[in-house]
Amino acid sequence: MINRTIKQEIIDSLNLKEVTVVIGARQVGKTTILKEILINLDKALFFNLDIEQDNVHFVSQQKFLQRIQLEFGNEKAYIFIDEIQQKTDAGRFLKGLYDMDLPYKFIVTGSGSIELKEKINEALTGRKHLIEMSSVSFNEFVNYKTKNKYTKRLPMFFDVEKEQTDLFLKEYLDFGGYPAVVTEQTAVRKKEIMNEIFLSYITKDISFLLEVKFPDKFIKLIQLLAVQSGSIINYSQLSQDTALSVETLKNYLWYAEQTFIISIVKPYYTNAKKEITKSPTIYFNDLGMCNFSKSVFGINKADGMLFQNFIYLLLKKKYEKGLSKINFWRTKDKAEVDFVVQTEQGLTPIEVKYSKLKKAIVSRSFRSFINKYSPKIAYIVNLSLDTEIIINETPVKFIPYWKLV
Repeated sequence: MINRTIKQEIIDSLNLKEVTVVIGARQVGKTTILKEILINLDKALFFNLDIEQDNVHFVSQQKFLQRIQLEFGNEKAYIFIDEIQQKTDAGRFLKGLYDMDLPYKFIVTGSGSIELKEKINEALTGRKHLIEMSSVSFNEFVNYKTKNKYTKRLPMFFDVEKEQTDLFLKEYLDFGGYPAVVTEQTAVRKKEIMNEIFLSYITKDISFLLEVKFPDKFIKLIQLLAVQSGSIINYSQLSQDTALSVETLKNYLWYAEQTFIISIVKPYYTNAKKEITKSPTIYFNDLGMCNFSKSVFGINKADGMLFQNFIYLLLKKKYEKGLSKINFWRTKDKAEVDFVVQTEQGLTPIEVKYSKLKKAIVSRSFRSFINKYSPKIAYIVNLSLDTEIIINETPVKFIPYWKLV
C-alpha cells in the first residue's frame, strides 16, 4: 500500500460541516483513499457514479435521500460520492443537499472536468472544503519503495543512502507517480498502464466531458508540449504545428490545465498586466505522463528539462498553501531564472542544474536577478553540491534536490 499524506487531510475534513470535494486527475488514487477511510467509519455509504447500480439513486435529491435514510434514518452518517462529475448539474444537486441542514457529511470526488472545477465551485461557494490530490509524490514513492521503514527519517535516508536515492530519482523521473504505475514491477507493464490512463483521459475527460471536437489535434498538442516542457510557449508555432487557431489552442491549453495534466507557469513581472499577457511555460503534473506523451522513457544529461519539471512539482507541493506564486523570469536580453517563488517574505529565485556540481558557480543571469531584486535568499538546486556563498549580501544556497523535498 502507498501511504498518502493527503489521507489525513481528508480525515480531518470529516469534522467540517462543508462538503469535502476531492479533485484530481484520473487514476491518482482518489477512490482508493476514500475506501481506506470508509473502512474505519461506523456509519458510511459509498456511491460510485461510474456504476449504473449506484447511478439510479441520483435521479433526484429526494430519491437519493431515501436511499440514505433507508440505511441510517436521521442519524449522523458519512456519505461518499465518487466521480461526481458524472451527475448532471452536480453543483446545484449538492448545494440543495447542503442547504437542507441534514445530519450527513458529504465527501465527493471528481476527475478534471470543467463541470466539476467551474460549476461545482460556483454553486458551492461557502459550502465546500476543496482538496486537490496529485499523483504520488517523490517522498511517498520513496516510502513505498523502502516499505515505509524511514518515513520519519527520510532526510537522513537521503543523506546516508545517496546512491539508492539517485536510483529512486531515476525511476521516478522515468515513470512518475500514478499509483498503478508505481506498484507495477516491469517497465513494459508500466508503459501499458500509462497508455490506458492516457486513453481514458482522452475518451472520458476530453472527448466526452469537454466536448473537444478534434481529439487527435488535442493529443498532438499534448505530445508537442511534452517535448517543450519547461520552455516558453510559442503560440504561433504551436498553432501551425497543430493546425489549430491561436484562440482554439489557448482554449485547449486551458482544458489541459483544468484537467490536471499540465500546469501553466507565467513570467515574473512587477507589472501584473505583463505577467498575464506574456507567453508562459508549461510543466506536466506527472513525469510519467510527460514521458509517455513524447514516447521517451529515461533521462540523460541532455534532458535536464525533465529534472526541472521534477523540481517544479516539488516547489508546487511545498508552496501549495497560502498566497504563494511560482513564476519564471526572463528579460529582453534573454537572461533567465528557472523559478521565482513569491511569498509573504518576498522573492526567492531558484535555479535548477541537472548535474553533480563540484564548484559553487553562479550564472550571469542568476547574478543579474540578485543584483536587480536583492532577494533575502536564493537557491541553486542540483544533484549533490551542498554549500553556500554570498552575492551582494544575498545568501546563495547550493542544495541537493532531496533537501528541497
